[in-house]
Order: sequence, then structure tokens, then C-alpha cells
Amino acid sequence: MNNKDVMFGGLLLNKTVKFMAISGTEMVETARELHSLSRVCTAALGRLLLAVSMMSARLKSETDSITVTFAGGGPAGNLTAVGHTGGIVKGCVTNPELELPLNEAGKLDVRGAVGTAGEMRVIRDLSLKEPYIGRCALVSGEIADDFANYFLMSEQQPSLVYLGVRVEPVSGKVRSAAGLMLAPLPNCPDEDITRLEQIASEISLLSKHIDEGEDLRGALTKLFSDMELEITDELSPEYRCDCSRERLERVIISLGERELTDIIESDGKAELVCSFCQKKYVFTEDELRALLLEAQTREEPLDE
Repeated sequence: MNNKDVMFGGLLLNKTVKFMAISGTEMVETARELHSLSRVCTAALGRLLLAVSMMSARLKSETDSITVTFAGGGPAGNLTAVGHTGGIVKGCVTNPELELPLNEAGKLDVRGAVGTAGEMRVIRDLSLKEPYIGRCALVSGEIADDFANYFLMSEQQPSLVYLGVRVEPVSGKVRSAAGLMLAPLPNCPDEDITRLEQIASEISLLSKHIDEGEDLRGALTKLFSDMELEITDELSPEYRCDCSRERLERVIISLGERELTDIIESDGKAELVCSFCQKKYVFTEDELRALLLEAQTREEPLDE
């Protein structure tokens, strides 16, 4: 079985529908291992990572990003994923070890973990003066339906969204993870939309086909065999954190003189752990005092 992550973008139905598809087994397994995710949290965060990876694939600049947070009020807490150009993602969940019984359909209870009482928030930072922030009430807590609803309500883009993560029943190891986003273009006739709706049940088997050893290109070729499939982009998505000591230094400086002084006097050091990759950064008292000096310099008022 070929688990190498890949993402394809392209067109269907005589260029009237655009699509993005991903096979992200390694990506989701990396997240599971980093965060010691339970089975249900692997499915929930995995679906979110797949979606954000596809959304961020075509970002223009290295500094552009898309951040999506699900705050549904469920026992898993908030789920967050950040995507950069090329489909590079990272993510975290408040209560990663939460486990729930299977739902009435015998599947992982993502809805129960995420909750449905809150909203999803999308921040598109396109290196402009202000980021675009969109909000939408959750409709299912299953992630895919919520993305489809967001695209329709906040971006006026009807979409079909599929996200699937399959895990080992006992170990929780990721067997397969796959996603697909379909969006009709303005020139798409109604009958083509109907044709896509008619294969929704086949689309929902995408992660199953990947689990059984089929590669993504082959699965898409079969799924859209009579729909003029045209692949225009091939990307290598992955789970990768971009945290750094320099970035955390800026976070410490941003605390301000008073709070930084309190940390030095009470603890004599600071230990920060990255929420996305669990890497630990330790700052000694001397390092903190140097940062304090920088914070004091920044807080000095400018001469009139």
C-alpha cells in the first residue's frame, strides 16, 4: 500500500467544475503521534487537517495562511488547523485524549466530540493590511458538512465536501485519510451538478479505496471516468510545524514589562511548549532579562 501523501487539483465536466483531492494518511498519522490523539480525536482533527490543507493549497505567498477553528462546545474542546501554501498544515485539539463510544451507526462519534452548539471561524491572512475573518454556525459537527455550509453561507460558493479518516480499532493508527472538495464554476449547468450529486455515495468511499491500496490518481480516474477528468496540479501536502525560538521570543516580548518581570522574579526561567508539535523551548533567566530589556525599549514613549 502506497501511503505517500499527495494532492491533486483540476477540472471536471468540460471545465465547469473545479476540484481538489487529497490523500493524507501520513499527515494525519503524524498529528496522531505528536498529540497522542484518541481514535475519535484522530478522526476529528484529521478531517480538519485534510480540509485546511486543500483550502491552503493555492495560497500565493509563503507568508499567507488560513486558520480554521471549530468551537462547537463538545468535550474535545476547540480544534484548530493552520494551512500554508502547498497544503502544509499543522493543528491541535484542546483535549486530545478524549475518547467516546461509537455512535448509533457504529462509527467514531466526531459530532459528539466536536459539538454543534458553536461556530467555525476562518481567518485568511493574505499578507494584506487586515486578515479576512469569516464565521459560520456549525450545522453538524461532522466537519465536512460544516465546511460545505461555510462555503455556501460565507463565500456564496456551493460545494460538495468529503472528508474521511479510517483508524485501527485498537491501536488507533491511521489506516487512510482522504478528502475531496468539488465546486461548480459559474458556467456549470444544472444537469452537471445533478450528476455529481448522484455519485455522492461513491465519493464517500474514497478513504475506503485508499485503505484498500488504491492510489489517489487511480481512485479519481475511476470515480470520474465519464466526467472529463483533468488534473492540473499535483502537490505534496504534509504536517509540518513552523515554530521557532525566534517566534517564541517575540511572544515573550509581547507579554510586556510587568508580566515578564513577574516571570523572572517568581520562576527565574520560562518553559514554553508549542501547541502544534509539542516541542519544548526553555529560556534561562539571563535570556529572559535580555528579552525584558528589549520589551522595555519597545515600551518607551516616542519623543514628541
